[in-house]
Amino acid sequence: METEELSDSLKLEVLSEVFKHHNDPEMRLFYAVMASELAENIGNQVFLYKSKLNIGHAYRKMGLLDKALDALLQSLQIAEKLMDKKREAVAFTAIGSVYRVENNYREALKYYNLGIKKFRETNDSIKLATGLLNTGELYRIDYKFDSALIYFQESLEIFKQKNYDIGIAYNLGNIGLIYAERGKNNLAEKNISEAVIVLEELGDTYAVSIYDTYMADIYKDKGDYQRALEYANRSHKEAVKGGFKEQVRDASLKLSELYSDLKDYEKAFNFQSQYIAYRDSINNEETIRKMADLRTEYEVSQKQAEVDLLNEQKRNQQIIGVGLTLVILLVAALALMFYKNSKQRQQTNQILSEQKEEIEAQRDQLDELNQSKDKFFSIISHDLRGPVHAFKGMSRLIKMYIDQNCIDELAELNQHFDKSVDQLSTLLDDLLDWAVSQQGKVPYSPEEVSLHDLSEDVMGLFHNMAQAKKINLTTNIPQDIQLWVDSNSLRTILRNLVNNALKFTEEGGSVTLSAEKDGDMAALHVSDTGRGISQEQLQSLFKLGGHKRSWGTEGEKGLGLGLQLVYSFSEMNGGSITVESEEGEGTTFTIHMPLHKIAPTPEMMNS
Repeated sequence: METEELSDSLKLEVLSEVFKHHNDPEMRLFYAVMASELAENIGNQVFLYKSKLNIGHAYRKMGLLDKALDALLQSLQIAEKLMDKKREAVAFTAIGSVYRVENNYREALKYYNLGIKKFRETNDSIKLATGLLNTGELYRIDYKFDSALIYFQESLEIFKQKNYDIGIAYNLGNIGLIYAERGKNNLAEKNISEAVIVLEELGDTYAVSIYDTYMADIYKDKGDYQRALEYANRSHKEAVKGGFKEQVRDASLKLSELYSDLKDYEKAFNFQSQYIAYRDSINNEETIRKMADLRTEYEVSQKQAEVDLLNEQKRNQQIIGVGLTLVILLVAALALMFYKNSKQRQQTNQILSEQKEEIEAQRDQLDELNQSKDKFFSIISHDLRGPVHAFKGMSRLIKMYIDQNCIDELAELNQHFDKSVDQLSTLLDDLLDWAVSQQGKVPYSPEEVSLHDLSEDVMGLFHNMAQAKKINLTTNIPQDIQLWVDSNSLRTILRNLVNNALKFTEEGGSVTLSAEKDGDMAALHVSDTGRGISQEQLQSLFKLGGHKRSWGTEGEKGLGLGLQLVYSFSEMNGGSITVESEEGEGTTFTIHMPLHKIAPTPEMMNS
């Protein structure tokens, strides 16, 4: 039994190769019918589809359009059952070709477009190009030449990419037919001749017969009736030999026209009679009616399939309904079990919630530590800026003294240089102490601080910078002002304000640090005669964020972060900061810091 099935399968393979490559439609029909019966007997749907498809092709070339449509609709139904989009597309295209021969261009275009759509979904480029070629031919015979050329060009490009000779030949020939219709006979003859050479090599007499008819037209227009008759007779001969009724019809009409022009009315009459016979054979009313009935039956079967599908869906919905009822009962049973475990889940959720809160608290603590770290590094960056500017000023003086050969001044400058190095070292030590003692925030250790002594230390940092810019740097701090502040943060405040004042003051200007008592507070003033600050900048001067990059009178770069530190440290020490400024007139920063309160002694209380 297994050997017999294998033998039948091999027979189908052989028959398929025979009818697929046979150009004689009667022989193609013979082998395709044989394969169809065998495929139906063994239940091979794939070969049954192929057989029905080729039966349809054979009947179409023989002019039996109703039988062709019947076979092709059967092949389409098999492809739909197989859910094979590529085979559906091929069947759609073949059905379109039947309607094209019938001159029912509307139905033909409908099926061609269905085929092209399916081919694009399957990415079969050769089949897609064939569908485009057929659609272009439909537009051509309907005299819509621009649309035809669009389809031919796309099809030709695909065939060229795939080196598909027969497809290229058909495109060249069909484009030549458009040239012929438009009266461009030279271009038409060139394209058609190239196509015929290839098709003759491939043995495709059906296409050669079509193109020969058009070549007869071309030579008729040229007045070369001898060549025109040669092509028309060859077309007629190949069509009769191949059993191509459609082409026998067209070649007979062409021969009738040629002999009529040559006044050979007997031959003209004979071929005219033959044309009418074949035309009526192909397009008689009975054939058209049968084709319409077949299309109606197919459409009705499609509707019936839809009804069957709806009934199937209804049955499925009923099954689903029963299933849902069972599921609901099952869920109800499970709900009781879930209820028993709900308290345990609540306890678990409570534990998870507490753990979440603990993790969030740790995250907030890490965020705070990270912010403190960022602020600390900002302090380091900005506090180092002042001493570096001092070195920059001394560098300029060294260069100037060397140019002027002032050795004594260089010696004096060396003392200032040593002093600046000591002050920078002190600054770095302070910053290092802060880093070591940091506990997640900027340290705040208030103590009694002499404002006079602290200001002298700070102002010493900027002596060279002021001298380099020829700025008068003065200090006016009473000896008796004692503050209760964190000395490191106060140094940072004064360094930033004095550094900014020097940076934005022109040569020959002045910068003054002064102070007086104001109730429980001390008012510290840093005044300059520099360029001043605009009202717009004053409104956002101490705010965090934004871009406040600025440049000093000699190109000194500032990032705007120093004033934010001044503001932050002023508040940290329980003080405040205000600023008064006018563009071109200078600026005065005023910092209020708490005074040190002396604890009362017994002697003070008795006095």
